[in-house]
Amino acid sequence: MLNSFRAAATPQRGRGSRTVRVCDLRLDRREGTEKHLEISGLDFNDFLHDLKKEFSIGPREVFVVATTDRTILDFDKFKELQDGSTLYLLQHERQDLPVAAEEHINFTPHYDVVIRGGMHEYYASQGQAPLSYTLAELIDNALSATAKNEGLRSIEIRVLNDKTVGKPAVIVLDNGHGMSSKQLNNWAVYRLSKFKKESSTFASEAEGYVRPDPVPRSLNSDISYFGVGGKQAVFYIGDSARMISKPVGSPDVHELVLSKEEFERKEKNNEDVYSTTILNRRPGDSSHVKNNDERFLHALIAEERGKASFTAVVITGVQPEHITLLTDRLDIVTRQLAHIYHYYIHGVNGHVMSSSSSNSDHPTNIDIQVTLREKPPKCPRAIHLREVEDDMQTLFINAAADTFEFRATTIPERGTVEGIVRYHPFLYDKETYPKDPTVAQEAPDNDDDDNEAGFSDRARKEKPIFECFWNGRLIPYTKVSEFDWCSPRGAKVPVECYSRLSGVLFTDDRFQVTTNKLTFTDLELKLRDKNTIYTIVVNGQKSSKRATIQNEFNQWLQNCHEKFDKQVKFLGFKGTITRHDVPSKKMQQPWATFSSIEWEGKTYKTGQHVKSLRTNPVLYGTIDRFLLYGNYDGDVFATGGQVEVIREPKALYDTIKIIPISKIDKAATDEVIRRNIDSDLAKLPESLKVVWPKGNPWPANAVCPAGTPLGPINVIILNRKGEQISSIPTAGQGKGQVLSMQLKIVLHGSKGDQLISNLVALHSAKWGFEFKRNDNLTQLGKFTLSLNTMIKDNSSTVFGGKPLPNYTLKFTIKEGNAQSFVLGTVSPTVRVGVPFNIPVQFKDLYGHVTAPPPELQPVLECSDLDVRYETMDSRGTTFCIRNVKAKGKILKHQQNKSYDLKVTFCGLKKDTQTIKISLLPGNPHSLHVMPEENPVKVENGNPVAFNVEIHDEAGNITAQPKQIVRCQVQGFPFVTTDCSNTGGGQIMTEHINLKIMDGQPQMLKVHFEMPSQKHIASVTRQLKVNPSARVAKMEIYRADAENLVVTNNEKIDWLAGGSLENLFYRLYDEAGNEVAVSAEIASMIKVNWTADVDLKGLIQGKLPDIQVPTKVQDERFFQVSYHDQSVSVSFVITPRPDEPARLKATFKQNTVRLGEILPGNINLELVDQYDNVTWTLIPTSVRDMNVEAEGLDTSSVAFKWQESSSSVVVTGVRFHSGRLGFRDLCFKYSSYVERINVEVTAGVPAKLKLIGEPEQPLQVFSGHSILTPFLVQLCDEWENPCPDQRVVVHLRPSHSTLKVTTPVTSQPVNTEGKASFTVNSVSGPKGNYQLKFTGSFTEKSIPGPAVNLTIIPDCNKPVKLSVEYDSSARFLAGGIFPVFSVTVVSEEGSPITTFNPAAVSMFVWKGMPSGRTAPQRDTELKCSKPMAHEKNDRFRFRDKQIPQHAGQHVIQFALRVDKNNDLLSDQIAINVVANQPVKLGPDSQPPTPVVSNSTDITNRTLVENMTLRIMDSHGNSAGQDLDGRVVVSIKCPNGERSNSLPLFEGKISSFRLILVDGKAFINRLAIMQNSPGENGNVYTLLFQPEVPKVPTPLEPFELQFHFYNDAENQTRISELTKKRDELSAAIATYTTAFTTSKQLLNLLTSQRVATSNKEESLRNELNNRNMTTQPVSIQNIDRLINEKSAEVDQILTMPRRSCSIHETSMLQLDVLGKVGHLAFVEDDTAAWVISWHIWGDMDCVVTKTKEAAERIYKETNGRQQVMALDSVYIGEQNRPLPHIRNGHALFDPPGNPVFARELLICPNDQKCCDIVFKNILGNTILIDDLESANNYRREVVQKKIQCPTILTRQGERVSAKGKFGGAQNKAPPMNTIPVFGAPFPQIYHTLKRDIELLQQYQLAVRKKEEAEKERNDFLRNLRSPDMTKKHKDMEEKKEQLMDINRQLESTPVRPVKRGAEGAGEPSGINMKRAKPT
Repeated sequence: MLNSFRAAATPQRGRGSRTVRVCDLRLDRREGTEKHLEISGLDFNDFLHDLKKEFSIGPREVFVVATTDRTILDFDKFKELQDGSTLYLLQHERQDLPVAAEEHINFTPHYDVVIRGGMHEYYASQGQAPLSYTLAELIDNALSATAKNEGLRSIEIRVLNDKTVGKPAVIVLDNGHGMSSKQLNNWAVYRLSKFKKESSTFASEAEGYVRPDPVPRSLNSDISYFGVGGKQAVFYIGDSARMISKPVGSPDVHELVLSKEEFERKEKNNEDVYSTTILNRRPGDSSHVKNNDERFLHALIAEERGKASFTAVVITGVQPEHITLLTDRLDIVTRQLAHIYHYYIHGVNGHVMSSSSSNSDHPTNIDIQVTLREKPPKCPRAIHLREVEDDMQTLFINAAADTFEFRATTIPERGTVEGIVRYHPFLYDKETYPKDPTVAQEAPDNDDDDNEAGFSDRARKEKPIFECFWNGRLIPYTKVSEFDWCSPRGAKVPVECYSRLSGVLFTDDRFQVTTNKLTFTDLELKLRDKNTIYTIVVNGQKSSKRATIQNEFNQWLQNCHEKFDKQVKFLGFKGTITRHDVPSKKMQQPWATFSSIEWEGKTYKTGQHVKSLRTNPVLYGTIDRFLLYGNYDGDVFATGGQVEVIREPKALYDTIKIIPISKIDKAATDEVIRRNIDSDLAKLPESLKVVWPKGNPWPANAVCPAGTPLGPINVIILNRKGEQISSIPTAGQGKGQVLSMQLKIVLHGSKGDQLISNLVALHSAKWGFEFKRNDNLTQLGKFTLSLNTMIKDNSSTVFGGKPLPNYTLKFTIKEGNAQSFVLGTVSPTVRVGVPFNIPVQFKDLYGHVTAPPPELQPVLECSDLDVRYETMDSRGTTFCIRNVKAKGKILKHQQNKSYDLKVTFCGLKKDTQTIKISLLPGNPHSLHVMPEENPVKVENGNPVAFNVEIHDEAGNITAQPKQIVRCQVQGFPFVTTDCSNTGGGQIMTEHINLKIMDGQPQMLKVHFEMPSQKHIASVTRQLKVNPSARVAKMEIYRADAENLVVTNNEKIDWLAGGSLENLFYRLYDEAGNEVAVSAEIASMIKVNWTADVDLKGLIQGKLPDIQVPTKVQDERFFQVSYHDQSVSVSFVITPRPDEPARLKATFKQNTVRLGEILPGNINLELVDQYDNVTWTLIPTSVRDMNVEAEGLDTSSVAFKWQESSSSVVVTGVRFHSGRLGFRDLCFKYSSYVERINVEVTAGVPAKLKLIGEPEQPLQVFSGHSILTPFLVQLCDEWENPCPDQRVVVHLRPSHSTLKVTTPVTSQPVNTEGKASFTVNSVSGPKGNYQLKFTGSFTEKSIPGPAVNLTIIPDCNKPVKLSVEYDSSARFLAGGIFPVFSVTVVSEEGSPITTFNPAAVSMFVWKGMPSGRTAPQRDTELKCSKPMAHEKNDRFRFRDKQIPQHAGQHVIQFALRVDKNNDLLSDQIAINVVANQPVKLGPDSQPPTPVVSNSTDITNRTLVENMTLRIMDSHGNSAGQDLDGRVVVSIKCPNGERSNSLPLFEGKISSFRLILVDGKAFINRLAIMQNSPGENGNVYTLLFQPEVPKVPTPLEPFELQFHFYNDAENQTRISELTKKRDELSAAIATYTTAFTTSKQLLNLLTSQRVATSNKEESLRNELNNRNMTTQPVSIQNIDRLINEKSAEVDQILTMPRRSCSIHETSMLQLDVLGKVGHLAFVEDDTAAWVISWHIWGDMDCVVTKTKEAAERIYKETNGRQQVMALDSVYIGEQNRPLPHIRNGHALFDPPGNPVFARELLICPNDQKCCDIVFKNILGNTILIDDLESANNYRREVVQKKIQCPTILTRQGERVSAKGKFGGAQNKAPPMNTIPVFGAPFPQIYHTLKRDIELLQQYQLAVRKKEEAEKERNDFLRNLRSPDMTKKHKDMEEKKEQLMDINRQLESTPVRPVKRGAEGAGEPSGINMKRAKPT
């Protein structure tokens, strides 16, 4: 340390004295000395003289005198030395100081200003990180110090809390320019700002403050400002500050210490408080550090060596709370510092974590780090602020989706503020607005709030938007909430969008801050000043747009909302519920439930497994439903919601949790979720292990005898892992529920289950669950032993909805060995000889029925009866003595007698049982018939009686059911008697009636039997029948000259309508004697033709007369019978016709179309008076017949003779004129006349007539509808309405580019022959078109009218697709296409970019271009997503596959304009070439060859004229430059082997072909004659290529063929087939030509009819409008056109309200014009008030594009306001008036409200004008008066509906804010402002339509004449001789073809050999192939 002393001669300092302190620090001095020298009045030489003297400096000694900052004194510097300055005496300028030297300094008054300044300044920030703001003051100084560093700017805050090196300290280090002693002195002076500081000891070297040049974000490091913060900071942190600094270029280190202790000491001792010393020393010299509490300084000072410059601020006496904070919460401090200096650390764009080059334009070299050293073993910590990633600015920057930059300039000081607004979107389930990590949230983690209400709070809550930075550093306590232009007032987006904004304001130092840099003093006031100018910044530059910042910001915010906000879509609405689990009653309902959601591209559904995120514990479960707070009734987007999750596995948890949707882990896979669920499931009880400790296990389904012991049993419970458990595992800590084991034994009986045993066992550590032996199983049956795991506390066998493990053993207990027996039930009554069974049951020891012992024989005994049995039956436990029979005679008095039947089984304990029986007669055995004499006699006609009995085996009469005895007399029906009750009965036969003609008796057989007892023998008796005297025969005769006798069944021919008289009858008996007719006999005579019979006549033998029928076909049957018709005579009378009486005409169809022949024939016959055909016409009768009728075409009528029916057929009846309806046809023959009625209907449909259409001329905007429907009438050739509903009417446009949308494009006519078409829309390019109506009936076309219409151009309609691609690219088959760029071009030629990429398609098909319309398209491709660098002005198709087939292809692009319309591009022809060669193949697949052994080589030919080519994988020829060979051989298919393979000609098995240019031609390939081979076999012809140039072998070509041995019919069928094909081709050619001619004729006819109809339609329209004169001529039409044009001109010259604004730009490209000229308003008051309301916009020029707007702006030097429509966004504004909701008015509105924009009439470009006025007027309403306006607004607002601005027809305005009144809301007079013009009067438009109609009529007349001429010329050509000859030739060829087909069908096929059959088949017949063997 330099010794300090004063020279003895130091003079007393006076007022003008000047003294300096000189320190001798030359290197040869071990101890420095200092002296005070008076220099007043001395110059530099004098001073040097005194200096040498005082310090004994020799004359040759070299030395320098320098200031403490090493400035060498010279004459000038010496003059500027100040009083009290310290000087160094050195050997040379750069000499190191041998010892430290002190320099005395002075600074300003009371030390409290310094030591308590920090208290005052920073206590206000308690709770808001005051320590961080304190440290920031020191960093500010360091940033200023390092501002001029060319390299790294390093700043370190070093926190020492290591007692091993001293007390706690905070050190701030930087590598800046350092401070000289003067600057260090300045630092110590309080409030010595940078504007007043003296930078040097010498005034000549002092530099004033220079404001830095403007830099982005004002990052100029000029933030050490007031001379206050550093002192306040160090004394807020601690009690002492040591400033250590080495300036640039100085070898000395300057050190200044200020301490609270020193200040207090000086104050106490009345010393100069504001004076101290600066220690100047060499770097690394720490010898002056003596205090042990500061021993860390030795290491710090040691770091000085080698540093060019630096500054270190060492703060000691650190407050305990500060060191605790820095130690324990260092991360908070560093986060806050990183926030304050964010842009210094990361550059102008901030910390953009997603991009490493975001600040490449403004790199930063500032490194600020904070280090903490603590007592070992704790390791030192170092945090670079650049690495902090959770400071607020980093969070804001990286959470933002988009930014909006602006600049504000204040007037007049020209202060500049750069501003950034960031948008933090809502993403699916949460707001992305960052939360401050240092601020305590309302909950520790909102994400863990399971009771989330289903919606999100506002993201920003009440926080201000803007944080404020001053010269690049944060001013923490000043935040700006918002500006007017970014406030939600009048927002077009949801209000919550404004809460998603964050922002930054960067100011320069023209804005004032407080000295502690915590608050701005005037920033917000200046920014809200009305003179402040806001401009938009794009890419760092001011935008050239002349748009208000508010509009631009609103547009930006709306785009952000639409583009970035992502919501959750709730799907599958299920209903609304109330949730009682929600604590807040207000939030308990309503909650809508849904079945699924779409969230971030994923769909979650009910039943899906999910995993939770950020829940404790993590949940795995199944979605039950989704919950959303609010009233909904369908799918909805929302910003929150909850999900109800059933925790899995249910068996373990059995709970339902409700968590926010945001807690769903989207990254969790089904596999992970399933694995965790399975892991939990594995802990649960899974199975039971059953142990039989005594070694006597019962197997499943065991069968054991009664009394067998069961057990003992031990049971162990295992989980899925195989671990033994005794309790339910729990999800958390602790033991679960204890398990017990239940054993049940259940007997399954017929009456239900019976519980035999029910035991419960508890767990034993040694045995598990133990059950003892059971000896009580003596009941028989099926048993189930079940072991069920139970929860001990509640005995439940189910846990979590899942059954606990169980074990089931099914077994059966059977009976033991037989010990006794009992007899089963036997009927006490048995019948003689009828077998019966005796059931026997054997029982075991427990009385159970059991099986009988083996070889057991029963013994039966019964007194008085013979008892025997046949066999025994033993099955299981069933034993039966079968077929036991008892025999004996039964007397009547013994029928109730009982007998003892004894049964004995030897060998049993109880071996005998007895039963009692009684005996009854047995089954029928024989039939007994009486009387027994034979034969039995009876007279003919009488019955016979017989008695019968039924006996059993013992001869007992027996009565059994169904004992029916049947008796049948020969030739008579059988009779029966029932003997079931008595065993006997009597049979009475029917009367025996035989025809005995000769009087001789007859013998008959009588047969008796029992049908139901086939085993009983039948009985036969003889019956002798004697003759009787009854009537047996009748005879009928006619008493006339012939005495005709009528035989039975005779046919009698008689005159129709006549009478048959004089009929008589006679009767004879059985002996042939005539029987006299008595009255009794006569009464029994019956006739069938009349009921009125004369009894007297019958007694005399006379029959009633017979009347013959009048119709010839009416044959009648007649009968005469006696008694019951047993004696009768029958005959038939056939009528014959009478003489002809009239001519009769018959026909099937009485309706005929006009012009057509009557369907069916008319038949003419001569009939008698009863309409019977007389058959009197002869073939020559047709000559005398004729027919007459109105309009009848007699030339087509023909009379033809019909030999088969002797009638005349009339054909060809046709009407060619006359009225519709009924007409008389009059037929005449000789004197006979016949008339018939025929209905004549409309003729064949021939034309269509338009009877209803829209008013002409028809002009339609593209895409609009035609309001008036078209009504078409179907007519025949004579203009009669034709109601033929089979005719379909079609509506077609005249050109394919015209698209017409109708409900139906074709429909059948209705019952009146009419069809109505409503056109919903018409779209197409601008121009004139026609709507053509045509009809179709079967294949015939019916002409119809055509309607002219004009499409008005639509500027926004796509009309063309422009395609760009690399036309030089090669298209390899199966490869990838080059990129195709498709631009959608509008009707005006500009690109359209509004279409969805999905609407654009690329079609590829094979063929040549076919115009605009594509054929069937093979492939459809969709466009690709644009690359990041590509503009979005076109659609691109990349990476699309080229077709696989080589050849010409066509590419066409299509744009789906709407659902029904496509826009097609020009077709692009491309040539697809082959790809790499891979195989050998033929040009076309040859048919399967069929060869045979034949001398004819044709039958042995395998292939002929076949070309093989090398192909690619797609079958394209790919070997144009390849040569090689092809080896041809024959093999068996499927790798089979054969010893008999066919051989080629020359008896070879293989040969080689030459392959040139990738192809080889085979002229003929045949097998040899008599080749080996198996008949009917299939072989393979193998063509193996060998090509050396191909690196990989090529696939061979294989062709299967059939081998046979016969070929007879092959040649003949081949010739016939060839001839048939030639004829078919010729006929097809003729047919095509004739069809084309017919279609062309139909087309010409349609055109003629259409032009005629059009001319007629227009003429009728002219007549309807009274615009024609007689006669109608072209000259008259011209005159009318001129007259009406003159009227139009007169209207144009009439005065009319017009807009006074001068229009100059309307005709320019993409310019619509000025707003005032874009529309008309009809009403004067409406025009006045609307024009006034938008007065400022009336002269604004509207353009379609931004480029056009900028052009006008430049041309007018910015004087003209412009608006570009492509930068205007108009949302949905088609909403109704505010008082209308859902189509219903909420109240009755006063004043006739209407949207103002709806009163505007836009004559041109309606769509663009709509955008203009929606943008300008919005929803402004026009109403009658002010009172109505205010009432209307009040009603709307009270309904909580926003009300727009209201204008009144009185010229007043009520703003959207509710303001009215005042001059600004009152319209000035109309003549003082520009107003909208008035439209033309209606008569003007009427005249224009009339002129257009007249012009159309002129054109229609010309077209009609041209169409007529063209059709007539074509008809003459069709009727030429050449066409007639062609028709005849085609008919002849058809006959020949039919003949050949008949020959082919009749050709026989020999079935003997397969080869011959195949050889005879023509090439067109498919052959059935033999399967390979």
